[in-house]
This record gives sequence, C-alpha cells and structure tokens, in this order.
Amino acid sequence: MATVQRRRKRNSYLWFMIFLTVFILIVFGYKYGFLLMPSPVSSVFFISSLGGMTLLWRDITWRVKGENRTVGSLLSQYVAIKVIGWLGKRQRERLEADTRDIRRAQEETLLKRLRKNADTYYGRLYDFNSIKDSEVFCQRHPVTGYEHYRHLIKQVAAGEQRVLIAEKPLILAMTSGTSGASSMLLSTKDTNTEFFLQGVAVCLDAMRRVFPSTESLQRTTKFFYTPTFRQSEAGIPIGPNSSTPASSRHMLNLYTTPEPAFQVASERDTLYLHLLFALKDHSVGTLESNFASTVFYAFSALQERWEELVEDVELGRVNPQLAIEDSIRHSLDKLLKPDPQRAAQLRAQFEQGFKGIALRLWPQLNLVLAVDSGSNQIYGELLRQHYCQGVPFYSPFYAATEGLIGVNLWPEKEQRQYLICPRSMFCEFLPEASLDEEQQPTLLMDQVQKGQLYELVVTNASGLFRYRIGDVVKVVGFHNQCPIVEFQYRRGQMLNVRGEKVSEVMFLGALKRAVSQWPGAQLVDYCCAESGILGESSGGSDPHYQVFLELKGVRNLTEEQRYKLDHCLQEDSAVYKSFRFKGSIGPMRVQLVGGGTFQELRKHMMAFSHTSPNTFKMHRVLRRKEYADFLKGKIIS
Repeated sequence: MATVQRRRKRNSYLWFMIFLTVFILIVFGYKYGFLLMPSPVSSVFFISSLGGMTLLWRDITWRVKGENRTVGSLLSQYVAIKVIGWLGKRQRERLEADTRDIRRAQEETLLKRLRKNADTYYGRLYDFNSIKDSEVFCQRHPVTGYEHYRHLIKQVAAGEQRVLIAEKPLILAMTSGTSGASSMLLSTKDTNTEFFLQGVAVCLDAMRRVFPSTESLQRTTKFFYTPTFRQSEAGIPIGPNSSTPASSRHMLNLYTTPEPAFQVASERDTLYLHLLFALKDHSVGTLESNFASTVFYAFSALQERWEELVEDVELGRVNPQLAIEDSIRHSLDKLLKPDPQRAAQLRAQFEQGFKGIALRLWPQLNLVLAVDSGSNQIYGELLRQHYCQGVPFYSPFYAATEGLIGVNLWPEKEQRQYLICPRSMFCEFLPEASLDEEQQPTLLMDQVQKGQLYELVVTNASGLFRYRIGDVVKVVGFHNQCPIVEFQYRRGQMLNVRGEKVSEVMFLGALKRAVSQWPGAQLVDYCCAESGILGESSGGSDPHYQVFLELKGVRNLTEEQRYKLDHCLQEDSAVYKSFRFKGSIGPMRVQLVGGGTFQELRKHMMAFSHTSPNTFKMHRVLRRKEYADFLKGKIIS
C-alpha cells in the first residue's frame, strides 16, 4: 500500500511539473513573441508539446522500477541512457564498417599516431614524417619491450616535454605487475576518449541488444574505490588509469553508493558502505566492477558482515565502528532513515544461506557487469555457482594499461571472445612459435589464421610503438575481416622449470578437473611458484611446482588426491609428462591454505606494488619469494 501511495505521489508531482512547464512556455511565448502566430498553429504547437511531454513521461515511468528517486535523478539517468544509446549505435555502425575494410582502418590508425607524434624526440629519431604505410613502419621500427622506453618515460616523469608524445600525459599509469614488477606507462586524453567511444559505448549497445531490461531506470551498484595517487618530480599523477569515482563524477548519481562514501580512504570501510547502500535499495539493476574478483570479494565481505549491515539498515545509521571522518559520517547518516521492514526482509534472506543470495536480495537484478576472463575466470565461475546463481554475466572489454584491445559483442555467449578494436591501436601478431626468436616477423590483422596463437604487439596513443604487451591470444574466428580472440595467458605467467612452458589456461584446466575428483571440494583460489624461488625450503631436489590452494568443503587431502593434479596436468601437456617420466621435473607439492588467505595475499600484493583495488589481478605464478613465504605461513595441510 505504501509503495502504491509513493508512486501516486510521484506521478502527481510529475504531472504538476509538466503543466507548470507548459504554463511557463505560454507566458514566455507571449512575452517574447514566438506565440504571436495564427491561432490554429499556436494550438497545434502547444498540443504537440504537451503530447510530447506526456509520451516522454510515459516512457520514463515505464522504465522506473525503484522507489525514492527524485525527478532530477530519473531525468538525468533517462537522458544518459538515451545519449549513450544513440552514441553506442553510431559507434557500432562505424565499427561494422571498419571490420569490412580492416587494412584501411588499421593504416589510418597507425598514420594518425605517427603524424601526431612526429615532432617529438622519438618521432624525429625514427623519422615518423617520412613513413607512409605500415610496411615501412615495420621495416624501420623494431619490436620493443619495456626496457626500450624506461629511460624515456623517466624523462617525461621529470618534466621533459615532447619526448615520446606531443602532449603532456594525464597520468603516469602503473601496470598491475602480474608478470613481474609494475611498469610505468603514459596515459593520454586520446587513450581515455577511445576507451569510452570504442569500448564503453559499443559494449553498452551490445548489452542493450541482448539484455533490454538494462535500459530500465534502476540504479547500479558499482564496486570501485578512490585510489591513492603519488606525484612525479614534475607533478604528474602516478597511479592506475582505470575508472575511478573522480573520473566518473558525472555518473555517480546513477549508482547506489552516495558521493561522500568515496572520500573514505580505507577500502574495507568503502566496501562496507557500498554494501550498506546497495542493501537499502531492493531494486538494484546491475552489479558492476572492473573485474569479477572485486564482486566476489564484495560478496565474501557481505557473508562475513551481514549482521552488522542489517542492523545499520534497521537503525538508519552508519556503523560506529567504521573509522571515517565525522563530516563524512554526518553526510552519510543524513541519507539514511530507520527501515525495520527492509531489515526484516534482509535478515530472512541471509538466514536461508548465501546460495543465490543476489537475486533474493535484489529480485529485479538484471546483470553482473565485470570482466571474468583470464585470471578472473575462477571468480566468475564461483559467483555464477554460488552467490549470483541465475544472474546473467557480461564480460565487456579486453583491455590493459596500454589501452583498449577488444570488445565483446556477444554477451550471451559463455565463452569470452573479443573483437579486436581496429581504431584503438595498431595491432600486430607475433606467432607463438616465434616468441623466443631474435628475428620476430609479425602478421597484421588481415593475415592471422583461425586457431593459431599469437602475442599481441601494439602501437597505441600513449607513446608505445610496436610494443609487446605480453598477452598471448587465440584467434577463434573473424567478424567480417576483423579477428575475434580469446585470451590464453600472460607470457610472464607461465610455469617453466625445464622449458616445458605450462600456460595459465592449461594449468587451470587441469586443476579444475582434479578438484572435481575431490569429494566435497570447491576451488576458491590458487597460485603456483616454481621451486627455484623457494630455495632450500621447497622440499625437493628436482625442480617442481609448489601449488597453494584455498578450498571450500575440505581441510585436508590424501597423497593420492594431491597427486591427481599432477596426473591431470600430465594428461594435458605431453612435454610436462615427458619431463616427469624422465625425472627431470619432480612431483608437484600441493598444499592447502586457510580460508581468507588469498584476500590477505591480495592486500599484501597491493601494498607492495602500489596497485589500486580497481586494477588488481591475482598473480597465478609467483615471481617474488616473499609472496610464496607469505603463503607458506598460511598452510593448514
């Protein structure tokens, strides 16, 4: 009954606003003369205006599923949906045209980059002005790695101008460091613009086509955090180049979390506030984050702290135990009112358990929007199997610190496949067989073959030219002439103690098969270390893999069960099997760690590498002894 009354009150208010608008139009129209026209025309004008506003409001109210929304909030979200929808459709049409003539699109993209940066130290060094096509560019410029740019980026950080790029970078972007130490790269306005136009707009168009309910006027719960930026000698911010609350400030009214919450420094406390304001809104439409891991950690925190959260909803307050400033707490408390009815609903759902909890808390939830490929694959699977059972997932982008690489035009497909964006970066493909060769001939987009694996080599808008990003992808098909790829592995994240080169995707496949044969076990997280980094503490003389597993449902494994993982990997890798048969590689050492260990490891890694929660990716192969030692201290069996 209360819901119906609120809806009637809101509709009455809106009709009042429509008639008030018409009245103002009439008054100003007569005052300034644009209504001094023949009476029939004037009548038609106003009838049409009123009819148009009526249809507009009917369209808005049809999309509304939540309560307690202001008129301004609804109108701004409606306008945003319409503008992004138009832009997405336009960008999709352009993308389709480019995929039908991929060589032309790529040549234009390359020459645009070279012309813009021709009058820089680097552009003069390689005479960009005289390069007329990709063939000359590839002959003149070598394939590069990070060391090629390290000293040049240091010069930019120190304040030197026109070194690599013609403009001053917006930030010095830190990579996630999954393949070693974090690297510092440049990020420019062009990088951000391309990501929005060619990535965000196109993916929202694809999402709208497959999940039309996402066009409703429901709020999104977006799990992201305010990162800590350092500054270079020249005052250039150093930090992640992913979306942040500050960069999304014009969109914050579309999210359940209010703006003051993003001023809280602690990730743990900000996450609590994300959850609190999401729980208050029963009509949340989308759960969003950069990566599925962040959504998974959010649900883990919800399971741990639900009683505190329900109490806060019931009392209409922010938990007094949170270490937040008084001014921020006051701003947040003003937005909360005691809601014992919602608290009772929440308590009843939590007491039933956490399987499928997302749809029970938010019955109108349409989608989980987060990347769940690559190192995030297991988090996506855990969410689908447990917390978010029954909710569709969409993994929209394939991107890196270097820029946007691909977009997923097929949200409904379980397999995560990405169309390479032809105007984001100039892309070359290094065949997997040539990765370790000195002479490295590359292929262009229209030269790759379906079923083959390649490392990506990119020329971007931020001063990287023919740069090996370390990602190996598989070409799984073509959209018109443009390659569609699946991420396979990071070159620096391969297990390789004798030249066997076991990739992340191969190891994870073997691990999942082994876990399926351990009664009652569910994989939560994992990582590996080569015995060489552990030294004498590795527990064996022959080189081998040390595997750390966090499992649900079991606290111990028999030796036979532990060996099952080694056996499954031998089935998948003939090279690994041959080394095991010859005794060149020793048996894996599989060890279980306690619950919550990988969340602690995540914090440890972020603190060490200055990585933001928005961009963190779990390292599947540990390259630092201190990380392995940390896990060894958490072993339970």
